[in-house]
Amino acid sequence: MKIDLTDTTAGKVNKALVQGRRAIGTPAVGMVLTLVIVTDEENAYDALKAANDASREHPSRTLVVIKRVSRSPRGRTQSRLDAEVRVGADAGTGETVVLRLYGEVSDHAQSVVLPLLLPDAPVVVWWPVNAPLDPAKDPLGALAQRRVTDTYAAEHPVRELAARADAYTPGDTDLSWTRITPWRSMLAAALDQVTCEVEAVEVEGEEFNPSCELLAMWLADRLKVPVQRSQSSGPGLTAVRMSTSCGPITLDRADGSLATLSIEGQPARAVALKRRETSELIAEELRRLDPDDTYAAALRYGVGRLAAPRADEAAASGGSAAAVNPEVGTLARAAKKTAAPAAAKVEAEPAAPASDPAAADATEAAEAVESAPSAEPAPKPTAPEASSPAPAEQAAAKAPAKKSAAKTTAKKTTSRKAAAK
Repeated sequence: MKIDLTDTTAGKVNKALVQGRRAIGTPAVGMVLTLVIVTDEENAYDALKAANDASREHPSRTLVVIKRVSRSPRGRTQSRLDAEVRVGADAGTGETVVLRLYGEVSDHAQSVVLPLLLPDAPVVVWWPVNAPLDPAKDPLGALAQRRVTDTYAAEHPVRELAARADAYTPGDTDLSWTRITPWRSMLAAALDQVTCEVEAVEVEGEEFNPSCELLAMWLADRLKVPVQRSQSSGPGLTAVRMSTSCGPITLDRADGSLATLSIEGQPARAVALKRRETSELIAEELRRLDPDDTYAAALRYGVGRLAAPRADEAAASGGSAAAVNPEVGTLARAAKKTAAPAAAKVEAEPAAPASDPAAADATEAAEAVESAPSAEPAPKPTAPEASSPAPAEQAAAKAPAKKSAAKTTAKKTTSRKAAAK
């Protein structure tokens, strides 16, 4: 049912809503919120269609505010309000009021919308295009608990993201953030399947797509790793590649509908990541009316910081290369440690026992000579460590001296025994 009102007031619009509900046999109001859509005539049809489709999940009263600009100077000074009331099948599962404001009343749209809000119900304001720089300070935005914008429709999406970050107020959100919800869910599920540490991330997508920037900022904020932003021909987001300690993890969507999830050591899986309609995005945003802290953290991370980790990544790779250089010194120290016990073993190894009694007596005599304090010469002052011989060389030099001393002592002992006989 449709009711057209020309040059009307907010009170007459309310009466038309009551009249329409009674005419279709549903006098009770069974709606959960008020959705205010601020748009122009060109985009009104698409926005209203998306809102009607979303009302199947969230029955609501939809108020479409269209500010019309008069062509003549006289018409700009004359205020007029035209309304179109839709109830029943023409409004989905709720009610729809299309408000066209002319003249000075277009500067005071909040005074027209306020009497039409549902009592004791939350208010959501949505700007499909031409969103204000600070939605919370807008007269219509001040009436709402949630304020929905779409930076994808802006002329310069990346600049628009920076403006949203500067003017962020709890309750603000953006459809570019809503578009990446399936991507965020899939990436979080992929990381839950492995026990590893993420080292770097690459986000690939269209050049002027704010959803790619928001996903990159979210990953950088949550993982605290360098995130690269690379460009592709689209559509939208095309791939996310994560370098981890247990191998690469890739989520690739080349055709805009079906993606492939690849994890090291597991078979590749096909997952549904289709590009959703605006009605699905609005329905998702209406499910939660509390502030989105995750969106706020990602937005405040900043697009400019995405390029900064590249220098850190290069420095980190250079540092790791420099850390490999001391490997030669480590091997040399290990060789010295291995040679030292061998030299000590040679030094501590006793002489082979003799087979005859004379040789045994000679060995005992040699040991007695070595143990005597006067038998050994006074130690000479040692040279610096760099010029001192190795322990193995010292042991090799001492071995012939000990053998010659043992032979001399054995000869003297044999001659004494012969003289005694």
